[in-house]
Amino acid sequence: MRPLLLAALLLAAPALAQPAGRIETAVRLRDAALAANPAWPLLVDLTDNVGPRLAGTEAEGRGRGWAKAAMQKLGLTNIREEAFPITVWERGQEQASIIGSNHRLAIAALGGSGATPATGITAPVSCFDNLAALRAAPESEVKGRIIFIDHRMTVTQDGSSYGINGAVRRAGPALAAQKGAAAVMIRSLGTDYHRNPHTGSTSFPAGTAPIPAVALALPDAELVARRCAAGRLEVKLISTPTSRPGQSANVSGEIPGSVANEVVVLGGHLDSWDIGQGVFDDGAGVAITLAAAATIKAETARTGQSPRRTIRVVLWGSEEIGVVGGRAYAEAHRQEQIVLAGESDFGADRIWQVGSRVAEAGVPLFGEIGAVLAPLGIQPDAGNKAGGGADVGPLAALGTGVLSLNQDGTRYFDVHHTPDDTLDKADRAQLDQNVAAWTAAIWLAASDDRPLRTK
Repeated sequence: MRPLLLAALLLAAPALAQPAGRIETAVRLRDAALAANPAWPLLVDLTDNVGPRLAGTEAEGRGRGWAKAAMQKLGLTNIREEAFPITVWERGQEQASIIGSNHRLAIAALGGSGATPATGITAPVSCFDNLAALRAAPESEVKGRIIFIDHRMTVTQDGSSYGINGAVRRAGPALAAQKGAAAVMIRSLGTDYHRNPHTGSTSFPAGTAPIPAVALALPDAELVARRCAAGRLEVKLISTPTSRPGQSANVSGEIPGSVANEVVVLGGHLDSWDIGQGVFDDGAGVAITLAAAATIKAETARTGQSPRRTIRVVLWGSEEIGVVGGRAYAEAHRQEQIVLAGESDFGADRIWQVGSRVAEAGVPLFGEIGAVLAPLGIQPDAGNKAGGGADVGPLAALGTGVLSLNQDGTRYFDVHHTPDDTLDKADRAQLDQNVAAWTAAIWLAASDDRPLRTK
């Protein structure tokens, strides 16, 4: 860092007791993490030796065992596993074909969806351009039919198009069920044109029985839309998932701070969907945040300089099926002074923006963070309205401050929730940039004493 910039940052800080050399240490940690960190070997190990980690299954349990062993090896302490109940959903057979043709459709059942009989169902298809059109449709256009819901998701750096169109998957099947549909097909929430459907969760409110619901690969969704526009369309669908009561858990480990009862949380979610390897979503986030903590731990071991606030890595379970782990964690820790939290859960590509949602007195901290991260090509978001990640949301609702390190999502939805979510898609240099950013930002927050909670 240039001396004048460093001096300006130190002079601009409020008159609170700040440990000497905070910013210099952050710069040193940033550069050390960029040069060497364990994120890549962690990601390879998780991918190759655990694999996909569907919520509530034995595979997710093996992931927790892997996480605890990794935390111990990296020098974290107070390693805990906190269990909570879930409904375990597992896919069965999946087939779909257009009657009167030789078209076999590429499909993936949606998590939480219901099942067809083993022999499947055959029904006419009603097509809707978007969710609003389905809402407006009379029951006569829906009842007893297979419903196809289209949308127009586009490529965006910040993932905003996913947010705009996501209700098609999350709420569309329930709406169709309430109007008497036999089953639902949706255009995948994705931006690639491979014949890879994008799975994901859907939900049915109390009193609405789950019906079969599947996502179509984009080329197949466009085939269905064209056939609908041309005239009558009939599809045979087989989808036989099962559901049962089960259990998941969150895993955490710490670098203890020098003061009691102030905690900074970072992490990712440990579960993944079953049809890929769970690399972009969210093995990368797990590896990035573990590696950031490992870099800080190595610094504290070398210098004897502990952070003021405890740094806690949380690897949440069962995010994919409705942020169940994030909600359980917030409830279990609602009395704890978790002052700041952030989650890495948007792939493995470079961070381009840093944002916050903290108390006004804590905003200057993010000026310091922004200055230290600027050499990594990261720009500030000055709005102080950041989200921080799905699992952080329940903590933020209780008043925890939010740190957002926003990753470039330009290609994220090409592989998100698909069989293409594999290790070859991760770029090591971009992964290292993530680790460097998380390391510096977390150190600065944990060595600070300004209030960050919003309530």
